[in-house]
Amino acid sequence: MSTATSADGTEISFTTTGAGPAVVIVNGALSTAADAGPLAEALAEAGFRAVAWDRRARGASGDRSGSAPADEADDLAAVIAAVGSADAVLGHSSGAILALFAASRGVPTGKLFLSEPPIDFEAQGWGEELPRRLQELVDAERLEDAIAMFQRDAVGLPAEMIEAGRSSGQLAALAPLAQSTVYDARLTLRYRHPDAALLNVDAPVTVLRGAQTFPFLIDSSDRLAQAIDGAELVIVPESVMHRPDPAATARVVADRV
Repeated sequence: MSTATSADGTEISFTTTGAGPAVVIVNGALSTAADAGPLAEALAEAGFRAVAWDRRARGASGDRSGSAPADEADDLAAVIAAVGSADAVLGHSSGAILALFAASRGVPTGKLFLSEPPIDFEAQGWGEELPRRLQELVDAERLEDAIAMFQRDAVGLPAEMIEAGRSSGQLAALAPLAQSTVYDARLTLRYRHPDAALLNVDAPVTVLRGAQTFPFLIDSSDRLAQAIDGAELVIVPESVMHRPDPAATARVVADRV
């Protein structure tokens, strides 16, 4: 495990697997670098040096009160600088939004691979109250309740599934990630209406999605690919219900890097 220092002094933890062109993985909500292990291994087997990192307020990485999307973009820049350079950045879910946002700010991402980015083009979902309510729960140390609220209001999980997770101990296991839900909510809210800068990045863009995934993600992935000039949409049949298949995803990257 290694660390990079972000622009605001926050220490960001990362690991590398394999050797070859560097592919930096940007995880989605409620996940850590460890969750990217299978994908990192698949990329390493495909001839890449896979870099998995804990976004701030997750795993072994640090945090700073009041962190904003720009801080997370700086975190990605710090990781890329620490490993020398990036030939590609592969972001999944909210991590795909972060990867695109970072590229729009000039972070040298190399080629961009954006897996099922949850962009609410119609702004029909939750609003500015969600990050505030999540932060209130975190500040009150009601971490499981913050996870439950995020799963219900941001992800859209049914109440019975969330309660089953509470009973099984899943929410307790996710509780250390509660602060990160505030940052994911801020990030996805900020870019529900992609601006011109976000849609005109210099990096080549490939948008990936499963054939069987949530309708919202089909719509957001397809619309983003259409909105970015020259972007390619790749449907990955092996990726099912918002879970990128490691081997199939690595093949998509290997064919384009």
